[in-house]
Amino acid sequence: MSQTTTIPYYKAVGKEIQVFEHCYQQKLPLLLKGPTGTGKTRFVEHMAAKMETKFITVACHEETSATDLVGRYILKGMETVWQDGPLTTAVKEGYIIYLDEIAEARPDVIVAIHSLTDHRRTLYIDKLSEEIKAEEGFMLVSSYNPGYQKGFKELKPSTRQRFVAMSFKYPETDTEIEIVINETGIEENISKKLVKIANKIRNLTELGLMETVSTRLIIDAATLIKAGMEKRLSVDVAMIQPLSDDLETLEALKDLADLMI
Repeated sequence: MSQTTTIPYYKAVGKEIQVFEHCYQQKLPLLLKGPTGTGKTRFVEHMAAKMETKFITVACHEETSATDLVGRYILKGMETVWQDGPLTTAVKEGYIIYLDEIAEARPDVIVAIHSLTDHRRTLYIDKLSEEIKAEEGFMLVSSYNPGYQKGFKELKPSTRQRFVAMSFKYPETDTEIEIVINETGIEENISKKLVKIANKIRNLTELGLMETVSTRLIIDAATLIKAGMEKRLSVDVAMIQPLSDDLETLEALKDLADLMI
């Protein structure tokens, strides 16, 4: 569980702050859609800190089950006791909970949150035969990447329609340059070059990359450069190598980046 005392930096690119605040006030669940590294997690951290409320982040994966979120019986000493999961804790305490990449989780996770995404705002714990009403301040925020393994790991329309939804994308060039500078303290001219490389790679759709250069990867490269690592090496390990395992693709991208940095 995280409780922030300072507000993490986040550069708004639209009306997302206004949407989040209204959803929080009206007790509506929120779904953030967009590629990896476009600021979805940072946005939730920023809003939780701004609204001075506690939040819990759960990074979902293919093994994440409803039991992981709701809770389970555990052995403690000589007895069996119930231990609340992060979702149950958030419901009881009135926290914001952020289920990152919810489409990756097992189907029973979607079933578990259904009654929290409508007017009931309740969580049913089957193993306890108990129904819990969400406390004031509880908010369910989820995210997923619609383009990742398209047709395989996607949310059903019936699930998407339980949420207010916002789409995140990579920032405009000037905004992204500003974000990289604010996050790393790198010189403006270097930030411009890194963003230019990222945009060039993003436009190379013929390479068929499953994921392209995210803002997060640009920040990683800038962080390494700021720490004294050679520019071309920083770009290679932070912005190029994470994109693919295909040697020819990596070599082509490295040659491109070397020309631009």
